[in-house]
Amino acid sequence: MNANLNTDLLGSRYRIGMWVGLASIVMLFTSLSSAYVVRSGVMVDWFPIAVPRVMFGSTALILLSSVSIEIARRKLKRSLPESYSRYLLLTTALGLGFLVSQVFAWRQLAKQGIYLASNPYSSFFYLLTGAHAVHLAGGLLALGFLWLRSRNRSGRQATADAVSIYWHFMDALWIYLFLLL
Repeated sequence: MNANLNTDLLGSRYRIGMWVGLASIVMLFTSLSSAYVVRSGVMVDWFPIAVPRVMFGSTALILLSSVSIEIARRKLKRSLPESYSRYLLLTTALGLGFLVSQVFAWRQLAKQGIYLASNPYSSFFYLLTGAHAVHLAGGLLALGFLWLRSRNRSGRQATADAVSIYWHFMDALWIYLFLLL
């Protein structure tokens, strides 16, 4: 019983720590979104761009990755380490696919002559999608950490739960950004 109590406390600390960390990310993207909305009101040099089609595919990839990490978390909870490990790899592959598709989107825009400094809208587009990509890359590092621990048979539910909270947050943040842009 004492071991279960310690595990529950550890899990609570990890989740609380994750939510505190996510609060700072929320503040960052709230301030950037606020600046975006305020700046879009000055229509003199605000030229929205057509969202590259590849971004619809990247959105599907990140949604699928959210499903796969949830399956992985549940596999760990049911003490199925091999399945857990496979779904972590699938989540990582989908996350990498998302990042690659973002690079393709940026390259498509560059081929159209739309760069970071082209106009305020393009600046915000690159800034918001780039900031999200950096945070998602951090999530990929956390997934790699979980996978390495799963190979040693030392996967902890509390850590997996905290990383899945982060990953689901990155998914929700992307949907918000996609709709905003």
